[in-house]
Amino acid sequence: MSIAESHFLARWWHALPDGRIQCDLCPRDCRLHEGQRGLCFVRKMEGGQMVLTTYGRSSGFCVDPIEKKPLNHFYPGTSVFSFGTAGCNLACKFCQNWDISKSRETDTLVDQALPDEIATAAGQHGCASVAFTYNDPVIFAEYAMDVADACHAAGIKTVAVTAGYMHAEARREFYAKIDAANVDLKAFTEDFYFKLAGAHLQPVLDTLLYLTRETGVWVEITTLLIPGHNDSDAEIEAMSRWILRELGPDVPLHFSAFHPDWKMMDVPGTPASTLTRARAIARRAGLHHVYTGNVHDAAGGTTSCPGCQTELIVRDWYRIDEYHVTPDGRCPRCGTAIAGHFGAFGEPFGNRRIPVAMHRARRA
Repeated sequence: MSIAESHFLARWWHALPDGRIQCDLCPRDCRLHEGQRGLCFVRKMEGGQMVLTTYGRSSGFCVDPIEKKPLNHFYPGTSVFSFGTAGCNLACKFCQNWDISKSRETDTLVDQALPDEIATAAGQHGCASVAFTYNDPVIFAEYAMDVADACHAAGIKTVAVTAGYMHAEARREFYAKIDAANVDLKAFTEDFYFKLAGAHLQPVLDTLLYLTRETGVWVEITTLLIPGHNDSDAEIEAMSRWILRELGPDVPLHFSAFHPDWKMMDVPGTPASTLTRARAIARRAGLHHVYTGNVHDAAGGTTSCPGCQTELIVRDWYRIDEYHVTPDGRCPRCGTAIAGHFGAFGEPFGNRRIPVAMHRARRA
């Protein structure tokens, strides 16, 4: 049994002369008739206005390690209270969370919580932050922003895991509430974005430029490498050099492995050697912090000092085996400041996953 749809009055839309409305949240600019939903499926024209149908509704809540987002430079070792809703404003043929992001079934949303309840639950579970994840928070931005306000009032940080596909006005208002973001830079060609994600590259680059140049949001980037589509040496080098030139050498970059899913079941999974090769290319290009994800790779999970190359945080997947960063975020050997947000390091959360039931719907 699912949680009933919400009818929360949405932001970022305007009326059109022909009686339709246009959504101004993302570059899709969906134009809707009465009763029609946008491509994301969760924003809808109702009574001549736009409503968000997933406010207060969730596909589930869970306590995760912050490294799972992935964020390696945002209070390492801490836990994060994670949740998502349903739907997505992209159309990735390779989606690794397609059961949530592509959901058109209301029974995906089986739990619910108001913003204050989420902040309270995060605090009760000892979480340093709350993450809007599993599906893109862009499409439930109003809900995420209200949760962020409740979290900040309770001294809890906020994290967005996103594809960064958002219009400028909404982007500005949304990220004013966010402390850290992992932005999914899916590839570095327009052809890939258009054919495999149903989107465009430039708006994502614009989001990265905005976040790193005009906000205090801590940013890390993830690229899912798909064999034969975005894993060439030339593309990886071009992307790495753009990050270096436009964002700076200290923005962490994560390369993760694709597994056959959704509409790309005929493409083989990414071998670990591809991630290692990509990491080497990005490091040669001048990036200081490059990681390999969802594989066991000690070298690819280690944070090293860019000054003296001392290993500061040694990880195995989401588990921290060694930690040597000072509470003020420096290398204890040479004093170099390590980019990111650090603090007193206690017992790391590790690779646990703790599901949390808030107000789950009961099945008949």
